[in-house]
Amino acid sequence: MICLLPMLAVAIAALTGGTDTVVHLASSVLGRYVANTGLLVVLVSLGTFAIGVGAAWLVTMTRFPGVRVFEIALVIPLAFPAYVLAYGYTHVLDHPGIVQTTLRSMMGWGPRDYWFPEIRSLGGAAVMLVLVLYPYVYLLARASFLQQSGSTFMAARALGSRPWVAFWRVSLPLARPAIAAGALLAVMETIADFGTVAYFGVQTFATGIYTSWFSFADRAGAAQLALCLLSFALLLAMLERKQRGQAKYHDPSRGQKEHPPIDLTGWQVSAAMILCGLPVLFGAIIPVIALISLGVGSGQDLLSPRYLAFIGNSLTLAALAAALTLAAAVILGFFQRTQPGRMSGAASYIARLGYAVPGGVIAVGLLVPFAAFDNALDAWMRATFDISTGLLITGSIWLLVFAYMVRFLAAALGAYEGGQARVHANMDAASRSLGKGPFATLRRIHLPILTPSLLTALLIVFVDVMKELPATLIMRPFNYDTLAVQAYRLASDERLDGAAVPSLVIVAVGLLPVILICRQVGRR
Repeated sequence: MICLLPMLAVAIAALTGGTDTVVHLASSVLGRYVANTGLLVVLVSLGTFAIGVGAAWLVTMTRFPGVRVFEIALVIPLAFPAYVLAYGYTHVLDHPGIVQTTLRSMMGWGPRDYWFPEIRSLGGAAVMLVLVLYPYVYLLARASFLQQSGSTFMAARALGSRPWVAFWRVSLPLARPAIAAGALLAVMETIADFGTVAYFGVQTFATGIYTSWFSFADRAGAAQLALCLLSFALLLAMLERKQRGQAKYHDPSRGQKEHPPIDLTGWQVSAAMILCGLPVLFGAIIPVIALISLGVGSGQDLLSPRYLAFIGNSLTLAALAAALTLAAAVILGFFQRTQPGRMSGAASYIARLGYAVPGGVIAVGLLVPFAAFDNALDAWMRATFDISTGLLITGSIWLLVFAYMVRFLAAALGAYEGGQARVHANMDAASRSLGKGPFATLRRIHLPILTPSLLTALLIVFVDVMKELPATLIMRPFNYDTLAVQAYRLASDERLDGAAVPSLVIVAVGLLPVILICRQVGRR
């Protein structure tokens, strides 16, 4: 019910906000929001599929020099928020950037003598999102390829199929559910993205919600835009659930015989190294170099009291949100294990919906009811006791932490359930036979076994909160800024050199769970 509150509040606020705003939106910006958001989804889906599946196949099914390095390096872009890449590539590719400046110097061109792709565009935003989101598809596709038996692939080869044909007709269909799940995650992050599209000036539902709430002070309009985005996100979630429920792939030989790696030779080695190296080069190496070159001369001091406050605020929010989200995931997961049924199943399903809801929608969905509650309480206290209570909940860090928990509970729950699958039901039965209750079983048996999974879930939520921007921008308390907010503010003022410093700190923190994820996925 807690996770369902923001969605219900958005729906109620949108449906009771009148039709004037809807008519105005439909006649002005709604079509542009739909077109831009839809085109971004299509471009990011195609890009993440091509890069993620291709790279996963190469590092899993073939052997070439450096393949072990690429296995880990291909996941590193996952540590980067898309808006951080946007800042770095704007510095490199914009008109005053090093690329265009070098071209003009070498060719003797003037500002209007040549054409160069515009980085601040919908296409540029799509490229930034693809570079940071393809690891979702890569990780799940690689895990699926690792679990496949080599028998089916070798049978296809024995029937005369070339390696590429066997991959296309055998391995790829078997991995389709995992690939679809990874692509859905990338799409969810795309429709939730605010920092990249806002900086590049691309009008989507995410930017429209923020503009309606703050620039126009139109809460009804923001709620109605949020309802449109929420409907689209829930539709995607239901489609994925239906597709996953109907897809049944049985491989009785799985695990009996590993896939024999294909040794690449000649030009194939060079092609594989280039195909695996380009995503790492453009998704991690070039942005880091660009941000470091910007940050060195920026004059931003990480040890100054102001920056220490940004870091402290970010760490406080991330730590509180990670701890509370993990606790909620453990309670919900253990409840579903000990009390299986419709109630626990529905609770788990509703909890997972939060990941499908963009941060801006959750922010609007929480601010509307809690602001109404605070105002009603303040009015009653004034009328009854002549005391003003002000805003007790709205504008507090606890409401912001609550928004984080709703948004990222699905990630923590998934990590917890993944580890819980290793706890055999006989352990629970043995604990009950020794007179231990459910909580004693959880504390003395489950939690010690699940410690690696719990730490992974904790770090994933911690880093996601560090990177999260739209909900933080809308809900943060007055004068309570984080590293993500500071980076966005400086970039919005075209002070990319200053924005580089907090961006690099966010990336450095994000590398921790990426390394853990790489180690887990690499285990057969």
